[in-house]
Amino acid sequence: MTTIYLSGAGEGAELDSPDATVTVKVGAEHTGGAYELFEIDAPRGPTVPPHRTPWLVTHYVLHGRMGVFVDGEIHDLGPGSSVTIPAGTPHTFTVHTPSVRFLALSTGEAMSRFFRDVHETVPRGTPLEKAAELLGEVVARHGVTLAEWSP
Repeated sequence: MTTIYLSGAGEGAELDSPDATVTVKVGAEHTGGAYELFEIDAPRGPTVPPHRTPWLVTHYVLHGRMGVFVDGEIHDLGPGSSVTIPAGTPHTFTVHTPSVRFLALSTGEAMSRFFRDVHETVPRGTPLEKAAELLGEVVARHGVTLAEWSP
């Protein structure tokens, strides 16, 4: 039997990361582990360097503009635009407007475990220099590889 799950506006666990607030809209526990859906709210400013994740992710922009760097190429995304990033592909993003809000859809449950670990390890408001040190431990635990980061 399929269970219906409803996530209303403003609902979902909020997880902090150094460059964005991540709201879990649909967790893997609601999809039998098939996928997860996140709402990402990122201000203009420094973001993490290119990194590789062991999970596929699709970004769909709701508000604002962002440049998404994927495997050496920059893609300019605005509202209604999307990009799918295969697992293991180097990627990052830059916010071009005061902020950007986008959905991130990922297969499996690895992305939420990663963001929960970031949220628990890097306290909100941690200076980027210190966040970079703490993230080194987190990425290693989740199979993420991160380019050298000098915020």
